[in-house]
Amino acid sequence: MMQARILNTYQIKIAGEAESGQLMDMLKEVAIWIQSQGIDQWQYLLEGGDDDEIKQAISKGNTYLVTKDDELAATFTLSSKQNDWDKHIFGVEANHDSLYLHRLAVKPKFMKKCLGAAVIKWIDEEIATDKQYLKLDCVENNPKLNAFYKNNGFERIGVTDGHSKYRKSFKN
Repeated sequence: MMQARILNTYQIKIAGEAESGQLMDMLKEVAIWIQSQGIDQWQYLLEGGDDDEIKQAISKGNTYLVTKDDELAATFTLSSKQNDWDKHIFGVEANHDSLYLHRLAVKPKFMKKCLGAAVIKWIDEEIATDKQYLKLDCVENNPKLNAFYKNNGFERIGVTDGHSKYRKSFKN
C-alpha cells in the first residue's frame, strides 16, 4: 500500500474498507464542528446523505487517510470521474481533463497546523495524473474556506447554486 510522509510527522495512505467506519465518524465529527462555527455546510453528511458515495470511494481506492502516530488527522478523496454533483456544479466535462477533490477534512484537533495546505501540495507534487486541473467546490458563503483555496493556488472560476468553483493547474 502506498504510504508517504508530509510535514515530516504525518503519513498519507489510501484508505481500506476496514477503515471506513473510522473515516465516516471523522467526517461527521468535522461536520459537527463546522456547524458549531455557524457555517452552513456538510449538513447532508450528518444526515447520512453521502454514506454510500463515501463507501464507494473507499472501495475504489480514491480516498486517502492522513495520520499522525496512527491517529486519523485528515482525509480527502480524489476522483478522475465526475460524480452527479460535479456534473451539476461544473457541467458535464467533455474532455475529461480534471481530477476532482472531495471531502478534504481536517479534524479540529489538527487544524491550524498547515495540514490542509500540505495535503494540497502533496496532491500537486505526488499524484501521478495526465489531468490538467484539480477541481473542487465549496460553499460560497464561507469566506475562510474560499480564502484558503485561493491562498493555495486555486483560481475561482465561477459560482453555481451558491457554491464557488475552483481549479488549479497541475504542475505535470
